[in-house]
Amino acid sequence: MKKRLLKYTAMAIVVAAVIALTGCGSDDSSSTTAASSAASIEKIAIAAPEKGNDYGWNQQGVEGATAAAESAGAEIDVADGSGYDDVEPVLRRLAQRGAKMIIAQASGYNTVAPKVAAEFKVPTIVFDSPSATTPGEVADVETSSQQGAYLAGILAAKTTKTGTLGIVISAADTNWFKQAGGFAAGAKSVNPDVKFKMAQIGQAAYADSAGGKRVTSQVIAAGADVVFGMGDGASFGMLQAVETAKAPAGADKVWFIDVIGDKTPIDKKGVLLSSVIWDFTKVYEQAIADIGAGTFGDQGYDLSVSNGISLLRTDHASDEVWAEIDDAQAKIASGEIDVPLTPDQAAVNALIK
Repeated sequence: MKKRLLKYTAMAIVVAAVIALTGCGSDDSSSTTAASSAASIEKIAIAAPEKGNDYGWNQQGVEGATAAAESAGAEIDVADGSGYDDVEPVLRRLAQRGAKMIIAQASGYNTVAPKVAAEFKVPTIVFDSPSATTPGEVADVETSSQQGAYLAGILAAKTTKTGTLGIVISAADTNWFKQAGGFAAGAKSVNPDVKFKMAQIGQAAYADSAGGKRVTSQVIAAGADVVFGMGDGASFGMLQAVETAKAPAGADKVWFIDVIGDKTPIDKKGVLLSSVIWDFTKVYEQAIADIGAGTFGDQGYDLSVSNGISLLRTDHASDEVWAEIDDAQAKIASGEIDVPLTPDQAAVNALIK
């Protein structure tokens, strides 16, 4: 009887030890869920309308996707220069080549991308289409682009000598309007009396470099010595106009503030004051994690100063001014500063006038 009792006691100890070890294994597994989920994504793909070396939207998208793939240990399949007209064959090929997540890097892809996602059951990211978000299939990305533009407005107001700031947009684009309003609000937080000269190149003149140069020159002639330009390809013309401009009365130089990418490598005249950078890496990393967790498409994503929007610092900004910008960014992220939302021209006009 005594031997049998000892035997059962020993068995109980062994069972308890196994349970304890199993419990420890569960804790360790939960702590590495994100890593395991990321590792399960073997390949991600991105389709971008233009080449991924444009110092702007396409380059930022490709670089963000590449960085997210690298952090997940995944292969990256890049289909840049895919155009705008017929991207369905491109998206289908990416799915057929084994992509476990596809990034449709253009709002113009919003009609066909969800169709391909549903057919091939490949989680797909789209832009500026909240209604497309579908559990397991599609997740939309929006941008709080006005937040970064607010920081640019602070820098511009601290830099201007004429008290007049230029705003040039290439199209009737919601993001451009949001950034124009954020820029104006940031500048007014420094100087409520600052003036603005705003001009639009065309209805959808994103790639109109010549138009960008012409319209920017007009804004400078009207007294602006700092120009905030939003244009994609048109922004190259904006930069050229600033490089060749005669400074307006009261100023000794004209400065350019860009958006989305970093044109420092081609700033041969030293006129690039800054740029509102859009870094998609963290958003894409979150999407990869959500795929692994089975929650992709439960909600969309928002690119903000908390996860990817920032202001590029060049050598032209002082430590004192940048300390103010850093403080403002922290306050925007915490909600202490609420940047106004201006989704159309009327809202921008009401703010700048």
